[in-house]
Amino acid sequence: MNSILVRGNNLTTEFRDLPSVDRVLSNSRVKNFIDEYSHNTVLVLVRKTLDQARTSINNGHSPPSLDQVVEIVSDLVSCTWKQGPIRVINATGVIIHTNLGRSPLSQESLTAIGKASNGYSNLELDLETGKRGSRQNYLARLISQLTGAEAATTVNNNAAGVLLGLAALVQGKEIIISRGEAVEIGGGFRIPNVLRQSGSTLMEVGTTNRTYVKDYDQAITDMTGAILVVHPSNFRVSGFIHTPSLVDLVSLGNKKGIPVFHDLGSGCLLETKSFGMIHEPTPQESLSAGVSLTFFSGDKLLGGPQSGIIAGRQSLIDKITEHPLARALRLDKLSIAALTATMLHYVKEEAIEKVPVWRMIAQNNGDLKSRVEEWQYSLGPTTSVTSGYSTVGGGSLPGETLPTTLLSINPTGQYEGVEGLAKRLRLTEQPVIGRIEEDRLLLDPRTVLPEEDVTLLKAVKIAIQNGDATD
Repeated sequence: MNSILVRGNNLTTEFRDLPSVDRVLSNSRVKNFIDEYSHNTVLVLVRKTLDQARTSINNGHSPPSLDQVVEIVSDLVSCTWKQGPIRVINATGVIIHTNLGRSPLSQESLTAIGKASNGYSNLELDLETGKRGSRQNYLARLISQLTGAEAATTVNNNAAGVLLGLAALVQGKEIIISRGEAVEIGGGFRIPNVLRQSGSTLMEVGTTNRTYVKDYDQAITDMTGAILVVHPSNFRVSGFIHTPSLVDLVSLGNKKGIPVFHDLGSGCLLETKSFGMIHEPTPQESLSAGVSLTFFSGDKLLGGPQSGIIAGRQSLIDKITEHPLARALRLDKLSIAALTATMLHYVKEEAIEKVPVWRMIAQNNGDLKSRVEEWQYSLGPTTSVTSGYSTVGGGSLPGETLPTTLLSINPTGQYEGVEGLAKRLRLTEQPVIGRIEEDRLLLDPRTVLPEEDVTLLKAVKIAIQNGDATD
């Protein structure tokens, strides 16, 4: 009984030691937060922090001091109310880096976003007639011109495009796909799961490594709605394999009255062999082979904003655009503006000069070496120049690399290790993301925009100096 009384008395004392709400709000740091945000929003965080402190005291912990409460509130402010996502410098050498937002946009695309958002726009207004128009029309014409499709439409990503296409055209029927193409894409999403959400039934044929036209032929029934071919854009199978050509599958589809759909994934409009890489199938080739619809991304090798593009037969596109899901998955005005500007680069045959991902792919290693040598000269003996490779990334051209020259920052006694240096670079005012190999931090100029060089060097110098200070 006495121990219970003692415990109760101690709790009362500890609760009294907890700083009051008014005392926390009177702290100079907290006052700054009130000035920057508002009294009410900061008050909510302070009360939340003190409530958690009371729970902690009940669990046997000591009450936090005023300084500790203020620090907790400060952490909540920085974690909860900071602007995001923020710009980072990609020095990893991975051109289409999924974690870093995939493809950077061209300057013209950014300008188009500004014009479309800084006021009103003719998003769904026909300026000629003054009547309601379609947000898709102009962009669809550009896509058709570039790919050779009869018609086209856009949605918010490629997986959404496939989902919408099958929901509109194959719902309640069977979709035939090779077992070797029932793959998993980024973020753990699996093609079979996406297809099932469309309301179609998945019919897998062939084996993981070898599928023939006869496998598709034998699987066709009165319930077959379409044949789907999925390009393995994020992996490569070699050895004892066989895959039928698109032309052969289209011939089978025409014979049986079954449409053939082609999921291309990354959406490449240029010939990748010109840059020393393997050939990446293009929408133009897909449609020339006679497929009914082709699906591809706008934010990977195409170099635009996050988007999915469906191109093909007019009659099928009409059914897709009339489906209820089309509204749920449609592009917003900013993405339409950016994608239109990106497409215009291809129309003007200036994509290699204007679209950042193609500028990066096309860079000469000699030019990259010159930039890295300038970096090394500026940073001094803590760095060195070494050869290496860049990758395309983003589920595109798996295994393909481009020769590059790297800046290597070798950890020495003044650092707590390469991980510590990498973290300091990530936490500078302008975050820099590199890659770690063999206990070295490597920075690849291929994915660093030339106008970012000065900022990158400043960030590296600060990270090194901070490392010296902690020695």
